[in-house]
Parts: sequence; structure tokens; C-alpha cells
Amino acid sequence: MRTGGTAPRSGERITLLARPGCHLCDDARAVIERVAADLGVGWEERDITASPDDMKEYWDKIPVTFVDGVQIDFWRVSEARLRAALARR
Repeated sequence: MRTGGTAPRSGERITLLARPGCHLCDDARAVIERVAADLGVGWEERDITASPDDMKEYWDKIPVTFVDGVQIDFWRVSEARLRAALARR
């Protein structure tokens, strides 16, 4: 599992906030893996259950996707929106 925060680590442009057992998170991860591989972009994943602050902020929105620290999606990841956000930055 990739770790980190909403502020991406060096070289990782996409951050996925997720939690174990979340089927929407599994779907989001598959989209992110595909897009990241296609574009040669790094990504990271953070488990919100490891942080009380993340649980408070995101528990009802996961999965949440960020590009370069800016939230672009929640609940479902749009491949088109993810690609567009990566192209803009």
C-alpha cells in the first residue's frame, strides 16, 4: 500500500484516500492504477482509518482522489476527470 498525505510526496501526483473493505475504493484504485501506468505518473494511497482527523473529514466521502494536493473526486473516480486534472498540471 502506498502511504502519504493529501500533499503528495515527491514524484507522486495522485493521492487516494481509502479504507479497507471499501468496494468503491477497490474500483477507484483500479482506475488510478490504469491511468498512472498509462501516463507514467506516481500515486499513493492513504488509509483513513489510521488517522482520527482523516476519519472525521473523509469517512462519508471515500474514496477521495487528489491530484497535486487538489481534490478532484469523491465516491467514484472519473477516469476522464483524472486524466484532465493530470494534463492541466
